Amino acid sequence: MSILTALDLFTVGIGPSSSHTVGPMRAARRFVTELVDADKLTATSRIHVMLFGSLGATGVGHGTTNAIVAGLQGAEPETCDPAAVIGAFDSAALAGLITVNGRALTFEPADLDLRPMTRLPQHSNAMTYEALGSDGSVIFSRTYFSVGGGFIESDDEFGKAVASLSVELPYRFDNAVELMSLCDSTGLTIAQIAHANCVAVYGEAAVTARLHEIWAAMTSCIEAGLTHDGMLPGSLNVQRRAAGLARHLEDQSSTEDAATLGNEWLQAFAIAVNEENAAGMRVVTAPTNGAAGIIPAVGYYAQRFKKVSADSIEFDYLLTAGAIGTLYKRNASISGAEAGCQGEVGSACSMAAGGLAAVLGGTPHQIENAAEIAMEHNLGLTCDPVGGLVQMPCIERNAIAAGTAVAATRLALAGDGSHKISLDTVIETMRQTGVDMSHKYKETSAGGLAVNVIEC
Repeated sequence: MSILTALDLFTVGIGPSSSHTVGPMRAARRFVTELVDADKLTATSRIHVMLFGSLGATGVGHGTTNAIVAGLQGAEPETCDPAAVIGAFDSAALAGLITVNGRALTFEPADLDLRPMTRLPQHSNAMTYEALGSDGSVIFSRTYFSVGGGFIESDDEFGKAVASLSVELPYRFDNAVELMSLCDSTGLTIAQIAHANCVAVYGEAAVTARLHEIWAAMTSCIEAGLTHDGMLPGSLNVQRRAAGLARHLEDQSSTEDAATLGNEWLQAFAIAVNEENAAGMRVVTAPTNGAAGIIPAVGYYAQRFKKVSADSIEFDYLLTAGAIGTLYKRNASISGAEAGCQGEVGSACSMAAGGLAAVLGGTPHQIENAAEIAMEHNLGLTCDPVGGLVQMPCIERNAIAAGTAVAATRLALAGDGSHKISLDTVIETMRQTGVDMSHKYKETSAGGLAVNVIEC
């Protein structure tokens, strides 16, 4: 596997899904680049995209069609206008064309071909892009997989070590045992080890700037979500709640116990982020969009109610959480289509617990224990979005998981870091559970709540 650092688990993008929105947009941009490099764009009359498996099943509800059209026309998740992306598919369909690298191509809604019953063997989130000539023949084709967290791999990269920067990491670790060993032998914290590795790849100035950008985007997302009322998009008619919760908690602040309010604010913070995500607004993938509310909420809670400085959040919290996230990405999965929601919400809960333990003064072994406890109690969590929308049960699930992260941290800090079940064990258990889990419980909206809740 290529070099993976703590920073790579956090990217600024848009909602509602890292696998179904951010990844497909990146794949669309990459396809255009490869089409141009192959000198095939001039001969292209239209582009046909087939969305397989989970992408085909829930792509419309997850904004995939909009993301692909926007990506083909040059949009990128980090800098695009979320409002423009939301209407990209309808605008292209109305105009009957898209503009690809300056060239106008014919576009029809059927050019995005949903095939939910066809699952490619490599991964459930598969998409094939085809450039068609004037006679309808395929003149260039590429298949990509959206493997979670906005990461994409082409068919010739999937499951292989891909080329990466020729950088020797100062502290290489592939599992929690190796990470703990490094902490013990060097006396460094998890955050310091993660920082050194990030600096080796990106440079110190870039790392500092990225950490600040990530936390600023997380903070802005929470604060925006706490002020926005109204209905979320889609057929479920879900009302936003975060702003109302905030007003209620502000009213209660003079009479209620501060600790109790802190726990309620924690959930409001998580709901705020995931309502912004569900609306397709700017969020931070952490490590996915479906689980985007947990890490920001716990960090914001630590800053507001535990008096942790913003500098410590940016360095100790984010880097510790990111380092833990690399273990899930490397040894299991952060993709709901592969592992169910345990891979998304479970991983984020574990990352947040470890990060919180770090900023509250935990030792590396207490941090590892907090991360283990948090995941242990998310094992088996299914991904069953009602209506293919990242709303029910996703929004509340983030709020509950944020509370679980805080509870796991309390338990870990009450001990000395020694425990029976290791973080590596729960990560491997999560991987095995994901393999065993029926496909209908993995982001297809074909099982669980998705088929037992009447859409109205």
